[in-house]
Amino acid sequence: MTEQVSLWQDDTKTADFAELCNALYEREIMLLAHSEIHSLQVFQGRLKSLPYYIKRTAHLMFQAKTPLTIDVQNASWSAKQAGHMPLNGQDIDSVNQWYLSTELTHGLVIPIEHESFIVLDSIDRIDKNNNRIRTNVHGWFYLDKNHEQNNQSLQTNRLLKPNKRVMTAACTGHSWVNDQKVNPHMPTLRELLLSCAINWRNFKQPAHV
Repeated sequence: MTEQVSLWQDDTKTADFAELCNALYEREIMLLAHSEIHSLQVFQGRLKSLPYYIKRTAHLMFQAKTPLTIDVQNASWSAKQAGHMPLNGQDIDSVNQWYLSTELTHGLVIPIEHESFIVLDSIDRIDKNNNRIRTNVHGWFYLDKNHEQNNQSLQTNRLLKPNKRVMTAACTGHSWVNDQKVNPHMPTLRELLLSCAINWRNFKQPAHV
């Protein structure tokens, strides 16, 4: 524990760490300013928690074992964008088979296709009896063809299997419209935290953070 705290303190002394924190602050304050929060108490709570989550995110980004590059000025991950959304091998049978053949664990970071880009989410419930998993933000996904109609009803939220190209696109916010590259969207602070929990050597196991 002492060593981890020491590493965090070492991070805070670097110019890159300070610049990353500043960029995260600017982004999160702007999001708060435009959010529809009707409770002053909720707004104050989110504002008070920002310093902790921003410093934790910045620390984990610098400590993460990842093939991606940190863009400190934009508070994001950087990597070369593919010409098309990386969906080869992402048919429903292949996706279902990957999840059914994996010893899934709670907290495992997984990708979800959301309209023109891919987002990160994590598993918070595993229902083996009904061949389905629940993710923290996007809810339930069935893993058999008997529920294909249910899956297709969530066309803007399609479960994908993780691989390097898909996870790179999710972490960096790469976006495509009409199969053409467009400006990246900005992953949320929560997604940045999740990106630091990806085990790039074995997507079936969470990284130790």
